[in-house]
Amino acid sequence: MDDYDRLLTALRRIIRVTDLNAKRLAKETGLTTPQFLILQSVESQAKPSVGAVAKDVNLTQATVTSIVDRLESQNLVSRRRSDEDRRIVHVELTDVGQNLLKEAPKVLQDSLRGRYDTLEDWEKSFLIAALDRMSALLQADNVDASPILDVGSVTRNTDMKTK
Repeated sequence: MDDYDRLLTALRRIIRVTDLNAKRLAKETGLTTPQFLILQSVESQAKPSVGAVAKDVNLTQATVTSIVDRLESQNLVSRRRSDEDRRIVHVELTDVGQNLLKEAPKVLQDSLRGRYDTLEDWEKSFLIAALDRMSALLQADNVDASPILDVGSVTRNTDMKTK
């Protein structure tokens, strides 16, 4: 196998493990990776606003609002207007949402983060530079992407009954 084939194989493995992890999460929780990360963000903050969640997960407020709509329809979160400023909407986990997070499998970026944090600084820099260069080679520099390891749209419908 030449270097180019090794490159393509490595890329395919990354895409495949990302896809498999997203499918496992969907099967076990009924959620997409972005939905799950939004639940984690809500859990980690004290009654955050939708804007605070959007900033935390590095998605637009409109995208997060759309995802929160779905999470609310599944009774995983609830929204409440601030008493101090009626323009602000706070998001809270419901008991159902808290239980789902407790029982859910670890998402791929959580396990990657643990391993990444053990690398030396030069290794981290090397990986970032190599992947940035790969992104440029694939002409993906202008593709809007958030730091979420998932395949497909972050706002795709996950209602398995309608598919």
